[in-house]
Order: sequence, then C-alpha cells, then structure tokens
Amino acid sequence: MSNFRIPDVLERSNNAAAVKKAMLDKFRAAAQDPSVEQRRLNRIAINDARAVRMAERDAAKAVRAAEQAEQAARAAELVTQAQRESEQAEAMAVAEKAERAVALAAEQKAERDARYAARKAAKKVRRRGY
Repeated sequence: MSNFRIPDVLERSNNAAAVKKAMLDKFRAAAQDPSVEQRRLNRIAINDARAVRMAERDAAKAVRAAEQAEQAARAAELVTQAQRESEQAEAMAVAEKAERAVALAAEQKAERDARYAARKAAKKVRRRGY
C-alpha cells in the first residue's frame, strides 16, 4: 500500500502558478487566433448593417408619418370646406325661404287689399244706389 502524499505549500503554490500560466497562455493563444478576429469583424459588420437598416426604417417611418399628417391635413381641409359649403347652402335655403315668405306675405297683403278695396267699392255702390 502506498503512502498518501500531502503536497506542501511550495508545491501547491507552484502548481497553482503553472495552472494560471497555462490558462493565460491558452487565453493569449485564443486572442491571437485569426478566427476570433474574423468573428469580431463579422459581429461589427452585422451591427453596422443592423444600424443602417434601423436608420432606413426610421426614415421610412418618418416619411410615412409626414404623408399621413399631410393626408390628415387635406382631409381636415376638405371637411372644413364641405362644412362651409353646407353652411352656405343652408344659409341660402334659409334666405330663399325668407324671401318666399316675404313674397307670400306681400301677395296675401295685395289680395287682402284688393278684397278690402272691392268691399269698399261695393259699399259705395250700395250707398249710392246704383
């Protein structure tokens, strides 16, 4: 049966330093790897392309918003114009109705005056006896 050997402090420290050095060398080798640099450049290119697409979408969205605002303004103008025209038509209808009422009142007054004049004339004829 072999004896279980317990490493001393110096041996443990040397082992830890060797492991750290191996990890550092592995990291440095990975950092120097051209495929890592290529992946990094690919990520940068993808991010740049994404930023360009987002800018294009934002610009298109701004154009659409401006077009919608312009259409809304035109629609509001058309509604205002239609409302104005309907108000004018209504005012003309009211004025025409008032004119007809005035003309009817004048015609009725003329008829009334004619009847009154006829009654007066008939009364004069009756009083004179001829």
